[in-house]
Formats: sequence, structure tokens, C-alpha cells
Amino acid sequence: MATQNSITQKLDAVYDALLGAFGPQHWWPGETREEMIVGAVLTQNTAWANVERAMGRLKSANQLTLAALADLDESVLAEWIRPAGTYRVKARRLKALIGWILEAFGGDLDAMFHSDPGWLRTSLLAVHGVGPETADAILLYAGGMPTFVVDAYTRRVCRRHFLIGGDAGYAETKSLFERNLRPDADRYGEYHALLVELGKRHCRVKASCDTCPLRTDEHDATL
Repeated sequence: MATQNSITQKLDAVYDALLGAFGPQHWWPGETREEMIVGAVLTQNTAWANVERAMGRLKSANQLTLAALADLDESVLAEWIRPAGTYRVKARRLKALIGWILEAFGGDLDAMFHSDPGWLRTSLLAVHGVGPETADAILLYAGGMPTFVVDAYTRRVCRRHFLIGGDAGYAETKSLFERNLRPDADRYGEYHALLVELGKRHCRVKASCDTCPLRTDEHDATL
């Protein structure tokens, strides 16, 4: 049975191998916290390139602030973010999230991110359309809070390298990192970005292991 120390050592080794292979990823894309919050919603079930197109449309129209987005009619917002896919659904979710931020904090993101992290995460999850991955992305990248973001790439890599079981869900995978690594928002963000890069390059549904930075680590590419 693996000990916590051995799991920590393996997680550190994976991080070092990925960082050495890919270099710093400079995530999360976005110049302001508002952009990072909007991006966390728009990236649901779509490629980041599509998100960038949608964000670019909003930015060029000077609509990428909480106040501006709050004033936009939902149908108009949907058209602006059309490149991100499922744009009507995402417009509704953005309006709900921004409305909550304005109601709970008067739009003051400093106050929002100085709230108790546990309470803030629970409150975000209660907002329409905000799931665990979106909430954690907002907390980590916009708020600088040490909460680990889990996505499909992360679960696939961890499953194939025997860090989690095949039926492990979001919470268990998140706990793997937070229990075994010291809380560090910068490192968590870099780790998440590196796992995404690994997933895109090598750990796809059909794995490409020949030149993978983790190819010498025990793994099962069929999982």
C-alpha cells in the first residue's frame, strides 16, 4: 500500500518531468480577474481557441467587465459569445454568476476573494451552471486560492498512472493533490496546465506514449 510520502514523491516527480519537458505554461489566459472568471464559464466543453474568439469579441466591444456584462441583455450576450459553443446556455450561466457576484459582493472582487475559501466554493457551486471544475478554476486562477482544478485530462493521466482508481470522481482526484502537496496556488495552477498539455499531446483517448515525458513511469495506456 502506497504511503503518503511515496505518493507525494510520485506527484513531485510527475510535475518535474512535465515542467522539464513542456516548460512553464503561463496559465490562466486572461489579463484581468473578470476575464479569468468569464473564461472559466466559456471553456466548459469547448476548446480554448473557441473561448479566445468569444473573449476577443467581448473585449473589442469593451464588454469584458462585470458591470458591462451585467447590463447586457442575455440574448445579446449570447450572440457575442457564439464562438464558444452552447452560447445560449453559457450566456444564462454567465448572467447568473455575475448577478450573484454583484448581489453578494457589490461586484467587489477583492471582497469576494477575501472570503472564507470553503464558504466561497460552496456558494459558487450553488450558482446556476457552476460545477466543481468551474468553481475551482475561478478560485485558483482569478482568486489565487490554493484549490486544485481537475478536468478529464487530469483524471485520465492519474488513472493510467495508478494514482486513482477507475471509478474515482472529481472530489477524490482533487483530494489526491491537495492531501499530498503543500497548498500553493502557483504550483497548483502550473501543475493543472501541465497535465492539460500532457493530455493534449500524449495522454489522449488513444495514448501516444513513445515520446511521453512519463513513459518510464509504470502505467497502463488502455485505462
